[in-house]
Amino acid sequence: MDDDLNDGKQQPESVAAVLKVFAILQALSERSETGISDLSVRLAMPKATVYRFLQTMMTLGYVRQEADSERYGLTMKAFELGTKALQYPELIDLAKHHMQMLADATGETVHLGTLIDSEIIYVHKVDSRHMLGMYSRVGRRAPLHCTAIGKVLMAWEHPQRRERILQGAEFKRFRDKTIVEPAAFQAELDRVKAQGFGEDREEFDDHIRCLGVPIFDRLNQPIAGLSVSFPTFRYDEAKEGEVVAMLQGASRDISARLGCTQFPLDPPAKAARA
Repeated sequence: MDDDLNDGKQQPESVAAVLKVFAILQALSERSETGISDLSVRLAMPKATVYRFLQTMMTLGYVRQEADSERYGLTMKAFELGTKALQYPELIDLAKHHMQMLADATGETVHLGTLIDSEIIYVHKVDSRHMLGMYSRVGRRAPLHCTAIGKVLMAWEHPQRRERILQGAEFKRFRDKTIVEPAAFQAELDRVKAQGFGEDREEFDDHIRCLGVPIFDRLNQPIAGLSVSFPTFRYDEAKEGEVVAMLQGASRDISARLGCTQFPLDPPAKAARA
C-alpha cells in the first residue's frame, strides 16, 4: 500500500480522489439530505463515483443516509471535526449556557460567530421559541459588513488587521439598508465601538434586526461575536438597553473565562478598578 502511495504514477489519481471527497463534503454542508442524482449534477461527477465515495464516507462515520428517502447528510462526527478547528475549542462550551439563558429571556434566536477568511461563520445557535424567527444554521457563513457579529468583530479589531481582512470582503448589497460604501462602513464601526454593541437593521435579511457584542481573549482581542436576532415586528426599542446589557454580561463572563483581564466594553474607570 505504501508503494502505491509513493508511486508517482498514482499521485495524480490520489489528489483527484481527495478533491472529490472534499467537493462532496462541501456540497453536503450546503444542502442537507441530498440525493445522489443531485450531487452528481452539482459536482459534475458520475453517479457511480458519487455513490462509491459516499459509501466510504459512511463507513468512516462522516456521512449518514436517511433510510426512508435514501438521501445523504453529514453526521455529528463531521461537526465534531470542525469544532476542533476553532482557535478556542472551549468557546462553545463556555458560551452555550449563556446563549440558552439569552434565548430563554428574549424568546429569540441567539448566535455565536467567529471569523473565517473575510466572513463570519455561525459556530453555535439556540433557536427562537417562536415559529417565526431568523433562518440560519451552524456552519452557515454570513458577511461582515451587514451583520451585528461582523460589525463588532471589525469594530474592536486592530486597524491594520481589519484593513487586511476587509480587503477580502465583498461589500455586496443584500437589502436597501445594506452599507456598501467603505467610508460609511468605517463610520458605522466607529459608532458601534462608541456605543458598545453592534446592530443589523434589516441590512442582511428582510424584517430581521440583530443586536451583538464581541467576546475577547486573554489579549483583550475580539475572537467571536454573540448576537440576538429579532423579527422586526417583535423588536421593542424600549427593551434594547436591557438586551444589550444581557449580551454584555454574557460576554464579560465568557471573556473572563478565556483569560480577558480588562474587559473592553467596560468604561475606563470600571475597567481600571477590575
